[in-house]
Amino acid sequence: MKLLVSPMSVEEAKATMAGGADILDVKNPKEGSLGANFPWTIRSVVDLADGKVPVSAAIGDFDYKPGTASLAALGAAVSGADYIKVGLLGIKTPEQAEDMLGKVVRSVKDFNKETKLVAAAYADYKRVGSIPPMDLSPVAVSCGVGVIMIDTAVKDGKTTFEFMNESQLAEFVSAGRESKMEVALAGNIGFGDLELLKRISPDIIGVRGAVCGGDRRDGIKEELVRKMKADLS
Repeated sequence: MKLLVSPMSVEEAKATMAGGADILDVKNPKEGSLGANFPWTIRSVVDLADGKVPVSAAIGDFDYKPGTASLAALGAAVSGADYIKVGLLGIKTPEQAEDMLGKVVRSVKDFNKETKLVAAAYADYKRVGSIPPMDLSPVAVSCGVGVIMIDTAVKDGKTTFEFMNESQLAEFVSAGRESKMEVALAGNIGFGDLELLKRISPDIIGVRGAVCGGDRRDGIKEELVRKMKADLS
């Protein structure tokens, strides 16, 4: 499993790289689960990474606004991100998801065919009224999405595992793999969840709070990134 860690600044990105993370995921937690950061921050992290590790950029938790999402995705692509993450927070049907993801993928691929689009659904979809994660895989693959992901929409301390059980998450991972997509799991993942994650075996796990010492609003700590990387081995 690859370890994706979400810095919100260049200083945090330095600690993330030093700790051995496999993917730097630039986001802004102040703007939501997949809150977007600024183009200059993405560019600075891309410069820091210097091709040694890939850089991901979150562009937001979106309502059904294909045009807005497409422009945001293009901005992240121009800024140099290798992966671009879009959250389907306000997407309620597979038809809406297909329309939006198809246009976002086009906006990114027209600029750089190598950039991968990450489509994120939410484990707590019932309490926010968004598309169920199990509806995501067939839509995503038809649109050319490279990675499907589960996160939590509401950051109140509840984890992905409180909303979806091991069997459901394993089914999500299997569906993505069968469609030749990578699969990522996130959502307040802690050190105590790693054995469960090893059984489920997604391609990527995404963290922030756990490597900040438990509060995602604090700074990322190099030693905690290193510990999580070691514990995943």
